Amino acid sequence: MLKRQARFRAAADMVTDALVRFAEVEAVALIGSVARPLWKEVPRFWRQDVEIWHECKDVDLAVWLSRLDRLRELNRARNVTAGRTFEKLGVGVANHEVDIFILEPGTDRYLGRLCNFAQCPKGNRACEVPGCGAEAFLRQHEDFVFRPDALNADRMIPLYRRGQGINQRAVDIPRTGQEPV
Repeated sequence: MLKRQARFRAAADMVTDALVRFAEVEAVALIGSVARPLWKEVPRFWRQDVEIWHECKDVDLAVWLSRLDRLRELNRARNVTAGRTFEKLGVGVANHEVDIFILEPGTDRYLGRLCNFAQCPKGNRACEVPGCGAEAFLRQHEDFVFRPDALNADRMIPLYRRGQGINQRAVDIPRTGQEPV
């Protein structure tokens, strides 16, 4: 699990580097379990009472955008970069393992997620959620509520801010509460 988290953090840096080339990207932050030191837990469906490191399932990036007219290009940049992770890391990260939560600068209002599909609408069930695709490539998930506490200082790692550049590299964040990288 520690190696998986490290791989996801390296992928977060690679995707951040690709996204910051777009003028509308105001800021990028790592959120979710990849941003936090791992903790030990007993998985819900285990029959043994043995603690293991929490499993990070994907990379969650909060991205503040000043405009939404190039979401297709941002999607492609994310997808191409995720595809290149194998070359750089020796282990791949799929595009659907990099979730990009789109936020409004200044208000932190959640607008939706960057869609993983190559076309919008794709024509499958996911596209039938109310509001999905109202802005091309801005995906909505049924019954999903973005929790504002995901942006709390203890849960978020700012990676980039326009005008300041890269603030921190995700690969440099300690992996657990007990040990340095």
